[in-house]
Amino acid sequence: MNLTDTCIDCLLSRVVFECQIASADKECSDRTLDACRELLESMKGSTLLHPQIASAVHREACRQIGNADPFLDLKTEGNEQALAVCRQVRGELNSFHDFVLASIIGNTFDYAVKDHDVTADFSSFFRAEFTKGLDHDDTAGILDLAGRIVYLTDNCGEIVFDRLLVGFLKARGSHVTVAVRDAPILNDATMEDALSLKFDRVADCLTTTGGGAEIGLDLAKIPPDLAAAIDTCTLIISKGMANYESLSCYDNLPPVAYLMCVKCDMIAGDTGFPRGSKIALMRR
Repeated sequence: MNLTDTCIDCLLSRVVFECQIASADKECSDRTLDACRELLESMKGSTLLHPQIASAVHREACRQIGNADPFLDLKTEGNEQALAVCRQVRGELNSFHDFVLASIIGNTFDYAVKDHDVTADFSSFFRAEFTKGLDHDDTAGILDLAGRIVYLTDNCGEIVFDRLLVGFLKARGSHVTVAVRDAPILNDATMEDALSLKFDRVADCLTTTGGGAEIGLDLAKIPPDLAAAIDTCTLIISKGMANYESLSCYDNLPPVAYLMCVKCDMIAGDTGFPRGSKIALMRR
């Protein structure tokens, strides 16, 4: 996927949002936006993947603002909302399909994607979306390959439901390596978030995607334990759009199950599913 004007507009809208939640003054906000716009212009036409470009922009925004984790409060809020709903619904989740659907509904916790809103009433939203079900469902084929799994997480909030899904897979005999972000970026889950939810008690291996503050997956930066897990796994479960943008550009990977809500027109065009779709998409 090429870096389009729409992508640039979306990225810069996130920078504006980062300035707002960090309570940056107008001078700082203007300086940050100008620096990020200039950086984006310099990367136009490069061979970098979308997540690599976005990561560079958000690192620059955080540097200009002087705040390495401007989404911290929203991440905490997202986990609290998700935990409250999890307590209400986990007894109603029975099948692999149910746990996958719950984790994909959790993927809506994605702040500052242009024209995508995070609901304040997640409980009602969850039940309505659960009733609607998946818009594309490859869960049967995904489960057939769930022997040795690499599970790439995405946002806080949804990681609560990821833990339920990983627990289900472990209970049926899967070996699961879970990878979170190496350092804070946007509202993505980090090791601190995973440990606070006791992921170390359900995963066979809990690691990071490497590279510091980096969204998506850059195979040149992943740590040795994740590289070894990818080399020996039967399936990669990839949560969210940034991981999709990364993995869909690589060849010679194991089968990948993309679990996500489609939140932008670029991903809609690439996957063939309209914005708002909840998809469990297997690609070999």
